[in-house]
Amino acid sequence: MSKLWGGRFKKPFDDDAAQFSYSIQIDKVLYPYDIALNTAHALALMGAGIISAEEHSKIVTALAKIKFEMDLGLDELIQGDEDIHSCIERLLILELGDLGKKIHTGKSRNDQVITDTRLYVKDQCDIIITLLEGLLKALFLQANANDKLVFPGFTHFQTAQPVVLAHHLLAYFEQFERDITRFRAVYASADVCPLGSGALAGNNYELNRELVARELGFGTITRNSMDAVSDRDFLIEFLSASSLCMTHLSRLSEELVLWSSPMIGFVTIGDEFTTGSSIMPQKKNPDIAELIRGKSGRVLGNLTGMLSTIKALPLTYNRDLQEDKVYLFDSAATVRDSIRCMAKMIPTLEFNLNPIAAALETGYILATDFADYLVKRGVPFRESHEITGQVVLFAENHGRTLEQLSLDEFRQFSSVIADDVYAVLTLGASVDAKNVTGGTARRQIQQQLHRIKENYQW
Repeated sequence: MSKLWGGRFKKPFDDDAAQFSYSIQIDKVLYPYDIALNTAHALALMGAGIISAEEHSKIVTALAKIKFEMDLGLDELIQGDEDIHSCIERLLILELGDLGKKIHTGKSRNDQVITDTRLYVKDQCDIIITLLEGLLKALFLQANANDKLVFPGFTHFQTAQPVVLAHHLLAYFEQFERDITRFRAVYASADVCPLGSGALAGNNYELNRELVARELGFGTITRNSMDAVSDRDFLIEFLSASSLCMTHLSRLSEELVLWSSPMIGFVTIGDEFTTGSSIMPQKKNPDIAELIRGKSGRVLGNLTGMLSTIKALPLTYNRDLQEDKVYLFDSAATVRDSIRCMAKMIPTLEFNLNPIAAALETGYILATDFADYLVKRGVPFRESHEITGQVVLFAENHGRTLEQLSLDEFRQFSSVIADDVYAVLTLGASVDAKNVTGGTARRQIQQQLHRIKENYQW
């Protein structure tokens, strides 16, 4: 079969130019969507009287055969084709002769590729949302198993205030729930059918665009043909949601890398998600967490690359847009693989009580509770902050923790301090004092876990 566009050219396309410009090794993953698109388009062609019912039946049967053969071995069917659209059309013509040549009536590769891409993005959103729900369940189960373990909370990676470990894990639960919300919004943004927009101006055949949209599972159709073929907003939104999701995965990975270091030792990651060293036999490296952290940069780069590609493009279609699928496919695969690995790694985590307990004894982690105690005794907070700082300095100079100071030593700094101060200066009292919605009190955590269990029926 000749190329889709060769009629007005005197010289053949240069071999290097062809290798540079052909996209089939990238966009071949779109073949199921392109076959579905051609099947729906054939129905519209029959409705418009371009093909007969008998011709429609032959085209649909041939497309189903091509789909079956591609499922078995796609690469074997590619023969120097420019892209997956021209490959499928070549195979259809090979099967049906001149009848196959009618399939491109009323459509352009411009509206064809963007329709395929929207279908792909919708499917990827569904897949990623399902994977994220699996990750949420893994986090929930770990949080549920650690709903009473007091854990050091950090700011500036210095011990700050005690929290319950479940509270820390549920912070990531919140982030990944927001990711699900974003991917659902991307799905809605992609759920608009551009087919029938032609190259840029529409089509001359009064094809029933609403029918085609319903056949392909779209919720609605585009309203402007020029925007339809040049719009990549939904794709950028997908890359943006992917970047945020990978950022959240990277932050969790960073904590797992730090916590699993022998210098900290808070957690042991399962053997299934760690590797050894080629020279140091004692090493147990958190490679999967590191790889997720590293791959997040690539996904962020894809978003930047796509924005850079589209920022100066005039309407409507420009060949620069061929690059969109490079960014899209890479990001989708990376996000899927990263979530899948993280969801399987979380259940393997074993938290080590002794290093956690030792960390809770550092950094005067109960100092804020002491300042709040003074406030409840009538001391203005700014003054209580100053007094607490002085007490911490005193304890530090004498090599003791706050709770090890005597009442007389406390009273050097404020006469309002009484025996009940020691009831405040415990880890349990500290966390349970944060009994507000969103706080780390064990009562609040139980309520959060119950709400999650009810919402997800886990």
